[in-house]
Amino acid sequence: MEISVSYLSSLYSKEKTIMNIESTNANYIHVDLMDGGFVPKKNFEINDIVKLLKNHELPLDIHLMVFDPLLYIDDLAKLNPTYITFHLEATKDIVKTIEKIKRYNIKVGLSIKPETNILELMPYLSIVDLVLVMSVEPGAGGQKFLDKSINRVEILKTYRENNNLNYKIEIDGGINDETIKKVSANIDIAVSGSFICMSKSYQEKINLLRK
Repeated sequence: MEISVSYLSSLYSKEKTIMNIESTNANYIHVDLMDGGFVPKKNFEINDIVKLLKNHELPLDIHLMVFDPLLYIDDLAKLNPTYITFHLEATKDIVKTIEKIKRYNIKVGLSIKPETNILELMPYLSIVDLVLVMSVEPGAGGQKFLDKSINRVEILKTYRENNNLNYKIEIDGGINDETIKKVSANIDIAVSGSFICMSKSYQEKINLLRK
């Protein structure tokens, strides 16, 4: 299981938090980008994000919580991320968005909110590299893990096996050393933010997740 660390909620500045993440053996920096439309809060200007992360050392796992994700892909591609994930609910141009991300040789993730029917993902599972299951409502750190997410990742794993598909399964929201036990058998990547970045020892918290 890989660990992707979100710097959305932290004791430190974004710059210091990213330095702290990069001093650990985390697998990815998880970049949560919110536009103030798809979710109520806005937390970025695209030029600031490119500047903030241009010298990153760890791979980037970018999560777009935005309407019209096509608007951001050209700029985010400059960062050479490993993944760009967007929300199924955020655009009618799902295939077009997938194709544009792939043109940059970036892996594509598709995400769903807790209330979205998981069956809506099925037409796209053969053409994406990752599925991000939100185990909280997107848009704010520190929320409580939703137990109904356990069944959702189980369904995705079974579907992958039965259909010989290769997408990775990622979960994001309320992940700590207790909730991770509920899903670790069925996921490939766990996103954790507050549990790690609201602490003084990032590596210690990552070690607890990997136990």
